Amino acid sequence: MRRINTHMVGVDQGSMILFSDFEHDGEMWTGSGARKLVTPVGFSEHFLSPPSVHVSVSMWDLDKRTNARADIAADAITETGFQIIFRTWGDTRVARMRVNWTAIGEVRGDDDWDV
Repeated sequence: MRRINTHMVGVDQGSMILFSDFEHDGEMWTGSGARKLVTPVGFSEHFLSPPSVHVSVSMWDLDKRTNARADIAADAITETGFQIIFRTWGDTRVARMRVNWTAIGEVRGDDDWDV
């Protein structure tokens, strides 16, 4: 369990289309085997330390003729941002993917200052 040591807790969140590969015959739609996409995300304000980040799929568009295989995670989390890692494999064909994310962590308050 993560314990937050400050009275100021910040929550940042967002939603984004990771890709729309069916529009231009991109790798997630036309490829096969192991495929990976890394997407950087910046926070709207800095956290005091790396926050806890949750990533979830909010829309997926998959080919019905292939198996649905997907792995999504937050990685490389810092005070200023993180990376969304999306992976698929085998014969899976992903036309498009939208994700939502939430970051929760310590933030600087108005009364906090450095001497």
